[in-house]
Amino acid sequence: MIINEAEIGSLLVRAKKPDPVRIREILAKAEESQGLLPEETAILLQCEDKDLVGQIFQTARKVKEQIYGKRVVLFAPLYVTNECVNNCLYCGFRKDNTGLTRKTLSLAEIAEEVMILEKIGQKRILMVFGEHPKYANIDFIEQAIDRAYSVKIEKGEIRRINVNLAPLSLEDFKRLKAAKIGTYQAFQETYHRETYIKMHPSGKKADYEWRLSAFDRAQRAGIDDLGAGVLFGLYDYKFEVLALLFHSMHLEKEYGSGPHTISVPRLEPALNAPAANRPPHPVSNDEFKKLVAIIRLAVPYTGLILSTRESAGLRDELVGLGISQISAGSRTYPGGYKDQLAHVEVEEQFQIEDTRPLDQVIYDLCDKGCIPSFCTACYRLGRTGENFMGFAKTGFIRDFCTPNALLTFKEYLLDFASPATRQVGEKVLAKHLEGIEDRVVLERTVDKIRQLQQGKRDLYF
Repeated sequence: MIINEAEIGSLLVRAKKPDPVRIREILAKAEESQGLLPEETAILLQCEDKDLVGQIFQTARKVKEQIYGKRVVLFAPLYVTNECVNNCLYCGFRKDNTGLTRKTLSLAEIAEEVMILEKIGQKRILMVFGEHPKYANIDFIEQAIDRAYSVKIEKGEIRRINVNLAPLSLEDFKRLKAAKIGTYQAFQETYHRETYIKMHPSGKKADYEWRLSAFDRAQRAGIDDLGAGVLFGLYDYKFEVLALLFHSMHLEKEYGSGPHTISVPRLEPALNAPAANRPPHPVSNDEFKKLVAIIRLAVPYTGLILSTRESAGLRDELVGLGISQISAGSRTYPGGYKDQLAHVEVEEQFQIEDTRPLDQVIYDLCDKGCIPSFCTACYRLGRTGENFMGFAKTGFIRDFCTPNALLTFKEYLLDFASPATRQVGEKVLAKHLEGIEDRVVLERTVDKIRQLQQGKRDLYF
């Protein structure tokens, strides 16, 4: 059994009113980037002492810095369709929402959206499909991915396409693998069965086990780069964090590595979505920061993704506590980027809080000393799954991903940045070059930057 609800409940009960000494012991272990066991994670989740929670935050910052340095990976979602046969009570795209205008992008419209994203400097996109046999079948998905990859402009291209779509059969997952995707992303939404059944009253998504077993079928099909997540606010966040950890442990035991990323979306208002507009288990900002920090300590080598659901200020805080990837300049409905250029507003899947354009997000990251990254090297070199973890746990992320991040950031500064962002960005780039301790790596990085300045592109280690 992947998710044993009784075991999770027992862990949380036993961890109530945790001993401060034990909490500090767990944090000392976590600081070594060893990860945490479920019982250790439960103890941190039950910690309510403000001073000790502050120590959890401090440790999470150290672990994030040790493994990821100052890098923050950027991407944009591209919604292909809002047609859906499910009736999820938290989603604006739910079947019974008659107030929503339905739309599925044609291949030409997909190319148009991709071109708009390329013109502002995006290199990584997450293609989001609804669940509908006519508008999100594997034949169309393959064509959509192929068309998106084919779009290239003079100074821009999409180098990695991740996909968020409903669980597939083993044979369809094999076809998805052949389409050269990066990460396959599917959220369980909630691991609590009773809540799951309540929130998914109809449609294929009502099948809890089919969704929970999706990553196993994907792994057997050769897709070893997986993105997990839950929608915080549907059920007790402490239960959900432990369930995520158990799911990760299952994948690591069976296939050699857990999910490459974990997303932490939180319920936001959505059109005619009762659970989104009245969250069953609301998560406060303080609780949200705490759960992000604890996930970072529990699975230190897993990327944590944060969407534009959250405000700019809170996103900045969460980057320090463990978030390593963020979306920027997002539109969450089909055709949203073209509509944005035309100043047209259409109902999105959920309410967006961070509305900053990509260049402003990059400027703000630079202002805080971070390295905005568009790197896709590992995925194109096969450094995924168990292979990636072998590199990561030997310091590869710190030693090689930082130079790769600097190279993609330099590309952005040369080709797309506003004058203000270019000015602050060059200072950040110079500062982080100085921080590369390996002389050979530094010299090779400086040489590749020189080649970028001379007109070459897409250079990486």
